[in-house]
Amino acid sequence: MPEPNDARNLRDSKEAGLLRLVIVDDEPLARNTLRLLARLDPEVVVVAECGNGTEAIQSILEHRPDLVFLDVQMPELDGFAVLEALADQAPAIVFVTAYDQYAIRAFEVHALDYLLKPFSDERFEKALARAKKLVRHNRPDETRRNLAALTAAHRVTTRRFMVRSAGRVVFLKAEEIDWIEAADYYARLHAGGHSYLLRESMNDLEAALDPEVFVRIHRSAIVNLDRVREMRPLFRGEQMVILGDGTQLRMSRSRREELESRFRRG
Repeated sequence: MPEPNDARNLRDSKEAGLLRLVIVDDEPLARNTLRLLARLDPEVVVVAECGNGTEAIQSILEHRPDLVFLDVQMPELDGFAVLEALADQAPAIVFVTAYDQYAIRAFEVHALDYLLKPFSDERFEKALARAKKLVRHNRPDETRRNLAALTAAHRVTTRRFMVRSAGRVVFLKAEEIDWIEAADYYARLHAGGHSYLLRESMNDLEAALDPEVFVRIHRSAIVNLDRVREMRPLFRGEQMVILGDGTQLRMSRSRREELESRFRRG
């Protein structure tokens, strides 16, 4: 359940001109770190801490905070689902995330700040300072537009694919895809021993797919990380990626570091 900040009088926080903060993260250690750093700022009061998305929605509606430090990756109800549920009642948001560079670009484009775990004290201070400036300028319409654009961008990564095959229309979930190959002006989706042509470029698919699940290993191939079984060296730094069904795909030398870093992050 949300934990009130016992160090300050919450009733008087708004009257005192303090920035009211809610912390949302499913990791107790992360919540503790955020709380301790926030309390170093005399202009901030932590009004609640939440360990999941459901608690976050209830707490935000109850406390009406000025700012929320919101974890992106949480079980059952993630940070994006929290924002969608709040809709136009969402306050200013600083994301706390372990997402890679693709998601971070999305945050930057929509002018929302983020903390990439693990973050330094200095990075936290910078994020908080930017958030305080936004709140003080009182631009709720701009904040809502930014949040709506970000949640819309996130929904693209969770979509289904509608493909035609032998006179039928097949609805394919993204997670069912084993790998994707370039096919002239099309892309060929391989899933469970079947393949489907989709009129979409590899660049557009790479941007649309969840970067935590899919990685591009060659200009002509994208793989589902869950299907990768092993890598074998070839020559000149290139590798052969072997999938669980035995499919062998060549990986460019420039793509190797990205694939290995994904697996190191678990």
